[in-house]
Amino acid sequence: MAREREQKRVISQQNVASMCLVCGDKNRLGLHAHFYNLEDGSICADFCTTEEHQSYPGRVHGGIISAILDEVIGRAVQNDHPEIWGVTMELNVRFRKPVPLGVPLRVLGRVDKRTNRIFDGSGELLLEDGTVAAEATARYASLAVEAIAQGGLSDEDWHSDSWQSPDSVLI
Repeated sequence: MAREREQKRVISQQNVASMCLVCGDKNRLGLHAHFYNLEDGSICADFCTTEEHQSYPGRVHGGIISAILDEVIGRAVQNDHPEIWGVTMELNVRFRKPVPLGVPLRVLGRVDKRTNRIFDGSGELLLEDGTVAAEATARYASLAVEAIAQGGLSDEDWHSDSWQSPDSVLI
């Protein structure tokens, strides 16, 4: 059964990293997820899987589900702190429903608690009808990009998403 849904205003779009498995616009096997900052401080992403992302025929692999949840929760800190990057320390995923391949999917993530060096967050993977198919909680170290990517990121590596973001999304 789907949960009650609400419309949330999109306030901005997040950048993409060229070869990232989750958001990379140049990664031919990636998810090509588009991330949006929402008015309530959460973020969401829209994406669609392909046969390269399957486990059982017609089903998305649990590792792919874990990766997209990790990414959306880890990016949530950038809604208020764009200079901070989340580096995963712990990720706990609960799989509730099978996730079909080749259909539009949405993930939602938020920061639940933050200190200077660590933040905790949570997120959900939603099916087209709003049903929660998977949910996760996670803990991240807060770091500047220079501490993560050797030499930082060039404009070619980290750039604005060419996708046109919607004015609002149904969550």
